[in-house]
Amino acid sequence: MKRTSDIELSLVIPVLNEMETLHTLDEAVHQALLDFEGNWEVIYIDDGSKDGSLSVLADLVEADKEHVRVVSFRRNFGQTAAIAAGIDHASGEIIVTLDADMQNDPADIPMMVAKLNEGYDVVSGYRKDRKDTFITRTIPSRVANWLISQVTGVHLHDYGCTLKAYRREVLLNIRLYGEMHRFIPVYAHAYGARITEVLVKHHPRKFGKTKYGLERTFKVILDLFTVKFLLSYSAKPIYLFGGTGILLMLLSGLVLFYLLVRRVFFSISVLASPLFQMSAMFFILGFQSILMGLIAELLVRTYHESQKKSTYTILKVMNIETDKNIQGD
Repeated sequence: MKRTSDIELSLVIPVLNEMETLHTLDEAVHQALLDFEGNWEVIYIDDGSKDGSLSVLADLVEADKEHVRVVSFRRNFGQTAAIAAGIDHASGEIIVTLDADMQNDPADIPMMVAKLNEGYDVVSGYRKDRKDTFITRTIPSRVANWLISQVTGVHLHDYGCTLKAYRREVLLNIRLYGEMHRFIPVYAHAYGARITEVLVKHHPRKFGKTKYGLERTFKVILDLFTVKFLLSYSAKPIYLFGGTGILLMLLSGLVLFYLLVRRVFFSISVLASPLFQMSAMFFILGFQSILMGLIAELLVRTYHESQKKSTYTILKVMNIETDKNIQGD
């Protein structure tokens, strides 16, 4: 439940078995925001830690009830769910996310907030000089970043950097599932957000062990399929399914025409090769794909109309009385 307050800045920090770093992290956060002109809060989300992190977080709340909040999960739900919970409980007009392992540097937060105040909606951190294992972390990350940039058209060097700053309004229409937190800039761009990237410091991990491995690269690739579909075809799925269906049916027609030419001019039986069965299969798959597109169209309309979700977003209106029931801003 959001609190009604005049808080301007909210830090959202997912925590999973980071007991050794929490006191140092909290001191670094307070030091970084010592000269911040405005009210701020830091929200720690305990993602089902088993090492006593929650007890440390309780001590931090007791030491600074003005700034420190804690949300504790019943079990481990993952980083995306933790970030989503932090955003839901944040009160600030500016929301900054960062990791709890002290590899992100809280000292970069004022610089990112200042950059946001230049007129941007999203400021993404870029760990140019990463302090991670090159083979298992850095190389897969670079490949994933390049692939995401090419597929989505939102060119960032470091999607995996948790240290990012957002204006609250760009997060209001974004719902996070699975491992989708790294794609927030992509979703924000789809709503017309202005995005920039800044260099941030990156430190080697001093305590604990990383929660990420090579398997996460494969998860990113799978999530990328979902993101591409939601951004490009969620409003008109018939373009994807119908287009694929038409291509398959055209291919089926071309194969049949080829078989007909062979039969008429070379007296080769249509059933003498598997091409006839392939043609029939392509036609059936194409027809089914078009039907799937029509069903998806019905689901999309049900989704938008039942939740009164708009197919557009508004930056501002001038000299117009806005109906409170109208969605889209």
